[in-house]
Amino acid sequence: MAPRSFLQWPVVRQLSTGDLLGRGPAVTSAKTKAIVPRTATADRVVQSVCPYCAVGCGQRVYVKDEKVVQIEGDPDSPISRGRLCPKGSASEQLVNSPGRQTKVLYRAPRSKEWEHLDLATAVEMVADRFIESRRRTWQQEDDQGRLLRRTMGIASLGGATLDNEENYLIKKLFTAAGAVQTENQARI
Repeated sequence: MAPRSFLQWPVVRQLSTGDLLGRGPAVTSAKTKAIVPRTATADRVVQSVCPYCAVGCGQRVYVKDEKVVQIEGDPDSPISRGRLCPKGSASEQLVNSPGRQTKVLYRAPRSKEWEHLDLATAVEMVADRFIESRRRTWQQEDDQGRLLRRTMGIASLGGATLDNEENYLIKKLFTAAGAVQTENQARI
């Protein structure tokens, strides 16, 4: 440790800098002055919604070199006004977790192994199964000949972070497909 000079004494610094109460430059070390928040070095800020519950708190996602470096509450959000619960505050850890899956995994029926699929193949598989299930479970009429036009083989459970527009489109899609079990996790 280097020896301190008389001019570095806290009281002398307070008087020489005009910081008589010792709350400003007199008590700020060189190390403290060099600290820069992660949000200041971000390339861009993206608005998002917290993925955890049905409240839909606004978030600001700070991105640097295409990697999330910080997530904070969005003060412009009319819902949360910049506040986040403990889970929402820890969203950055969810995004950057080393255990997070970033590729589509598929396990064939009766298989013991998972395999990676590209997204287009996975979407096609879901669409094919949706159409096949609808075709196989379609009910045109009941036993008394009353018109049903429904399927009981398809259901939808929406997530809490879906907004009204997304829920509207999901409801329209599943109603058009004949599904009657359409629910949202936020209501449960």
